[in-house]
Amino acid sequence: MGHDLGIIIASRKSKLAQIQTDLVMNMIYQKHKLNCDKLLMDTKGDRILDVSLDKIGGKGVFVKEIEMAILDGSAEAAVHSMKDVPYALPKGFEIVSMPMREDARDVYVSMNGISLKDLPKGARIGTSSQRRSAQIMKLRPDAVMVPIRGNIQTRVEKIEKENLDGIILAAAGLKRCGMECIITQYLDVDDFVPAIGQGALGIEALKTNVNIDIFKSIEHPETRICVDAERSFMRRLNGGCHSPIGAYARIQNEDMYIMGVFEINGKFIKKDILGSKYDYIRLGELLGEKIIND
Repeated sequence: MGHDLGIIIASRKSKLAQIQTDLVMNMIYQKHKLNCDKLLMDTKGDRILDVSLDKIGGKGVFVKEIEMAILDGSAEAAVHSMKDVPYALPKGFEIVSMPMREDARDVYVSMNGISLKDLPKGARIGTSSQRRSAQIMKLRPDAVMVPIRGNIQTRVEKIEKENLDGIILAAAGLKRCGMECIITQYLDVDDFVPAIGQGALGIEALKTNVNIDIFKSIEHPETRICVDAERSFMRRLNGGCHSPIGAYARIQNEDMYIMGVFEINGKFIKKDILGSKYDYIRLGELLGEKIIND
């Protein structure tokens, strides 16, 4: 594909996925005055909404069909939410670039503006994430978890439809969709550990792609090493499928601090680690080992 045609980037059809792809296309245009086009795709994860993700193939259900489009040449790259990307990518593929991360926190969106701690006993909270459920149960052991899936708009509508007190969502998605006005409460990362890679975007392409340098030019190095450290933790625990897992890394000067949560034999364990940011992959692994040896 020559530059005159612009770069074709595959995206899921959901409003948020398209906004995220537009953000990347915009960054490329700002930097290189190069136009990109979107190839919109339906994925299995978007089509099957009445079953939990782990029953239809885990996180990878949003990624597989898009990778096929890159392989057959219909698109050059794809923009993913990093929290949807499994640790192991198919042979020949890589996440070639991660732009600057948006807010990584989870948020609580309530029916009537009441925060989590002030909810009545037995409040009904919507989420289909085991990680979110496990952490809510620590804060509010009396709460009732109601599984909900679907895009942001669908989930927000379900608050009324399913008679929920509120739902848990990612701050990043709401902010990117211009919906932060509905956030009742931001959940601090120290109390409520986010999903691995939450808030970060990744551009996936074949390692042999001719435009790889263009994608790399919009990378944010700090985002890259934080998300890679979190993913290293995930790989060490082989997480992402059926166990509640979360991690969040942040950098201060030369140091990296990572905290992680993981469930082992029904016990939800939380640990943290501090080390050199240059040793980020090893730090993620060591944090995983801390949890295994708990």
